[in-house]
Order: sequence, then C-alpha cells, then structure tokens
Amino acid sequence: MSKELLGALSALEEEKGIKKEVVIEALEAALVSAYKRNYGQAQNVEVSFDDKKGEMHVYAVKTVVDDVVDDQLQVSLDEALEINKGYELGDEIKFEVTPKNFGRIAAQTAKQVIMQRVREAERENVFDEYSKYEDELVTGTVERQDTRFVYVNLGKVEAVMGSKDQMPNEVYRPQDRIKVYVTKVENATKGPQVFVSRTATGMLKRLFEQEVPEIYDGTVEIVSIAREAGDRAKVAVRSNNSDIDPVGTAVGPRGQRVQTIVNELHGENMDIVEWDEDDASYIANSLNPAEVIDVIFDDDNERACTVIVPDYQLSLAIGKKGQNARLAAKLTGFKIDIKSETEAKKILADKAAAASDDTEADEASDQGDQTEDSTEDAPTDGADVNTNPDESNEDTQD
Repeated sequence: MSKELLGALSALEEEKGIKKEVVIEALEAALVSAYKRNYGQAQNVEVSFDDKKGEMHVYAVKTVVDDVVDDQLQVSLDEALEINKGYELGDEIKFEVTPKNFGRIAAQTAKQVIMQRVREAERENVFDEYSKYEDELVTGTVERQDTRFVYVNLGKVEAVMGSKDQMPNEVYRPQDRIKVYVTKVENATKGPQVFVSRTATGMLKRLFEQEVPEIYDGTVEIVSIAREAGDRAKVAVRSNNSDIDPVGTAVGPRGQRVQTIVNELHGENMDIVEWDEDDASYIANSLNPAEVIDVIFDDDNERACTVIVPDYQLSLAIGKKGQNARLAAKLTGFKIDIKSETEAKKILADKAAAASDDTEADEASDQGDQTEDSTEDAPTDGADVNTNPDESNEDTQD
C-alpha cells in the first residue's frame, strides 16, 4: 500500500493541484474515526502518516496522573517515569497501538478520502473559475427546459435561468447557442451553482461594451439603464471627451451598433439618451422621442416633477400603456407627472383664480376688522351706556 499511496498523493498534487499535506491531514482524521469505530470509542488516539515510507501508525494518547481512573486515557506517574525520567503530572504520552490488520482499513479509508478530496477539489476549481464570470456575459448551449427553468451548459457546469430571467419574446430550444449574463455563483454542497439571466440590466450594459469600443474603454459612460426586457429599454450615456457625441457613438454609423444589440435581444427597442447634470434637461431627454416644453419640480418632494408637453405629443410622451413615462422615471429616479400644454395652462389659470379669490377674501376680512375697530373706538353723542346691571340699578335709585 505504501508505494501506491505515495504515488497517488504525488499524482493528486501534480494533476489536480491538491497539496499532499491537505490529503494527509484529512486521511489522518478519517483513520482516527475508522480506528475508534473498529477498536473502541473510549480511547484518545492519533494517527500519524510517514510520508517517506507511506506507513500509518496509531497512537493512544494518555495523560500522566497520580491515580489512574481510566487506563485507556490515563497513565500513572510511576509508569511514566519508567519510560522517561523527565515526565511530569499532566504530560501526555503516546503509546503505539497500531493493529496488525490496520493496513487493510487504512487502504480502504485512504481510497475514500482521496476520492472525496478529488471531488472537492474539482468543485472548488469550477467554483473559482466561474465565480470570475459573475457580472459578465458568457455563451452557452441550451440543454433542456422545464416549467420554471432553462438549463444552459457552460462547459464544466450547468447554469440555471429562472422564469423571471427569461425573455418573454424568446423560445429556448435544446442545442441553441445563447448569450447569458451571470448574476450569481454559489458554492453549494453538490457543486457550484451558476445563475444566469437575459433580462438583467447588466446584460444590456455588457452588450453595449461588446459592441461600442468607446463604452468599453470608458470614453463614453453608461450612467443608467431602465429596461422592460424583450420590449423596450432606455439607456442614458455621457461622454468623458467633449469632442465625442455619446448618443451618436452608442448608436453607431447608420444605427449599426445598436441594431446588433436589438437583434441579439430579438427586437427589444432601444432609446439612447444623453445624461445631463441638470435634472430638468435630463428628464426632458429621458422622455425621448417626445418633445418637452417645461419641467416643473414639486416644492414638497424634490424627487417629483411635472413635465409639460405639446398637446399633440401627450400620447407619445406617456407611451403605450404608460411605458415611455415609466421607463423615464426608472432611468432618472424621478416621479414624473406628464401634462399637456392646454391642461397645464388650465391648471395654472385655476390656481391663479383661486389665489385671486383668496386675496379678495383676505382684503374683505381686513376691511371688516378695521370697521369693527373704528366702531369700538368712536365716542357716543348721548350719555355713556353702562352695561353693568348693578351700576344701572344704583343710578335709578338716586
């Protein structure tokens, strides 16, 4: 067994990258359990592996005491001193107790430990490899699909794509080659679990980085993405070079760059808008393709605003089922209320009228107060009127 075991340990280190010391440590722990299972649980034993000869040795570890209570765990001081004059109370002494047939048990245990370590190492290597792809695009092959998941073969691991990560306008067939975005990699008991998506905003960002060199190198930056996967998305971009138009760069000559992305996502429409540090301008840009007349911010909520558009642009600004407004709100982080120009004018007129009525009412109230004050201060033509009933009675009696 010794030569075979040493050869196996060397092969593991060279081929699998599993250090010999790691396997030996696991093997010694497993052999302790095997010994106790076969020869007695009560003993305190250690197993030592001689990596030069490939031999296993089992030792019973006993503590030096005055009076022995348990001879499997303790040894008397007198007996210890016969072994070595230097022993003291509390010291531990190792006695070799290797059984004659322990080689067979050791061989079986070694095989199991090595196989287990190989599986663990392979799982760890796969996890390390694929955890590097988290937040990245990878290409895989559709293996199968059930009612909830699509399973994608990425080579060494099968990735899982949940229902919310599947595009509503796509059909996944076995052997289809697809690009997916790795959202999470977990080191599970049965091996690495890789979760992928085609609906994540990160997928769209990585596609733009692939198709637009200026985005990949940071000349043009994606600031925000709002996406309703499979239908429509808005992407806000800005340029870190004043000579480069961020929107035109992202769209590409004759729209080729963005069209490649649209094709990859099977027809998902793209609105590329320019980010602006001025919130009003940014909000106006986000409602593209609609024209915006004005953006009025809410005094009570700094992240809310009313956007005024021409009457004929109202439907375009809101979008089908409110989609354009909804995506603009997600993109900018503002609550957006869209009004037509006519509606806005009416609201302003109503507010002005209400303000005028309030002013007139306040003026009338002020005049009434002034009249009352004048009446109280003015003298009467006749005698003073005393409203105190007691004083009135006294005057009458006189």
